[in-house]
Amino acid sequence: MEDSLYQYILDHSDKEPELLQKLDRQTHVTTINPRMLSGHLQGRILKMITQMVGAKTVLELGTFTGYSALCFAEGLPDDGIVHTIDDNDELEEFAQGFFAQSEHGYKIVQHIGKALEVIPTIEARFDLVFLDADKREYLEYYQAVFDKVHTGGYILADNTLWDGKVVQPVAHNDKQTIAVLEFNDFVANDPRVETVILPLRDGLTLIRKNS
Repeated sequence: MEDSLYQYILDHSDKEPELLQKLDRQTHVTTINPRMLSGHLQGRILKMITQMVGAKTVLELGTFTGYSALCFAEGLPDDGIVHTIDDNDELEEFAQGFFAQSEHGYKIVQHIGKALEVIPTIEARFDLVFLDADKREYLEYYQAVFDKVHTGGYILADNTLWDGKVVQPVAHNDKQTIAVLEFNDFVANDPRVETVILPLRDGLTLIRKNS
């Protein structure tokens, strides 16, 4: 998308909260891969989806610096909760610092560890799940969380267009692209769900659990 058109979209969408602007800046200054951050447009979309589906319980795989977790928390009612998981303990304190500054931070429970190990320890069912961790494990994440999602609940998967690599020749050792392709094909053919890929940033797949 042209920069001018993208800026027009931002100018005509809800403004990015001041704390999230600060978080965005600090992420770009202190981390190696700041593009992993959801950012203004996707953040407002995640908040609105949370409100649209009436979610009270959210599971996020891939906390990074906490931007998207704060967006989910913002969209939740006062008694809602976000469980967010990441295996990078070096960013734990960074994210916690921003959670502590947010009026919605009390809704966030942060878990440090491998997602596939942490998921079974969380005794909750979810209205909304966000997959945004190791792409090589997307299909395993999907299978691990599926039974924990309420019927009529949603799973969102980020980066499902993977820089356009999903429609390009794939090298045999490109495990991340291969995994994203396998995930996309599996979900598209899963009779238990409805699904649509939004061409937002790097691709955002919306999946509704029917049964």
